[in-house]
Amino acid sequence: MNSRVTPASKQYLPPEVLARIGRLDLRAQAVVEGVLAGMHKSPYKGNSVEFLQHREYTRGDDLRRVDWKVWGRQDRFYVKEYENETNLRLFLLVDGSASMDYIPPRFEQAPGLTKYDYAATLAASLAWLGLSQGDAVGASIFDEQIRTSVPAKTNRSHLNSLIAGFEKPRQQHASDFHAVLRNLAENLPRRGFVIIFSDLFGDRNALCKGLQLLRQRGHDVAICHILDDDEIDFPFDGPTRFEGLETGGEISCSPRALRNGYIQAMENFLAEVRNRSAASQCDYQLARTSHAVDKTLVNFLSRRSRIRGRS
Repeated sequence: MNSRVTPASKQYLPPEVLARIGRLDLRAQAVVEGVLAGMHKSPYKGNSVEFLQHREYTRGDDLRRVDWKVWGRQDRFYVKEYENETNLRLFLLVDGSASMDYIPPRFEQAPGLTKYDYAATLAASLAWLGLSQGDAVGASIFDEQIRTSVPAKTNRSHLNSLIAGFEKPRQQHASDFHAVLRNLAENLPRRGFVIIFSDLFGDRNALCKGLQLLRQRGHDVAICHILDDDEIDFPFDGPTRFEGLETGGEISCSPRALRNGYIQAMENFLAEVRNRSAASQCDYQLARTSHAVDKTLVNFLSRRSRIRGRS
């Protein structure tokens, strides 16, 4: 299936406008209804006809799909299901570690979305979209372990449970990608589409091992790499005190003396996570929190549509 995303409007909502909407469900509604009203079909369903599972025969099923070998062993009728005949199982994994709560100095002039706010809004919007199409959607919030987990369900009212999970108070420890992704790989009931929303600050070797575990279990995996402009561009000038959100401690320095080295380190970091994502066969997209959430969502879905159209 080569689906297309056709936004009803190009007038995207600036993050500072979304930030004034206090409730996460209303932010997600604004994103979904304002931009994706023209979307047709699911852009992240596959077109594979690979065998997926058996289910018990029910009246009206095509007898040509009955697995007679299973009938011979169990004396019961089962039919074969294939991937393109089942709805998507979408699982949203949101980083709730302390670094996701970075508050830029510019927020003193105009409120905006923290990285966690941005990730949760994007995830809730995808959940809204998935549930509206009959997909099963589940979610977890993690730091060094999975703190909140909402099982995948298909009913529209399930969105309330997902929103409540995203809004739960967080302990804000550091991230442990390997432990979290291993837990997820071992406990997800069957393969589906896993989307990770994170700043990826942590052990990259552990991240890569965790991604490989998910891929080995047959999951399709995408990473939405969420960073603040300050973290990418390092715009600080004049004496500045930097405080560690996860490791603690602080340092006072002149940013100008650090800028070139920092920018080079950030470029190396971004190149590494892109390359490691590609090596693990995981889709990757960088998302700046200064960019409109709805635009990021459209870009993500359009990218997925192109990828699935080539598969």
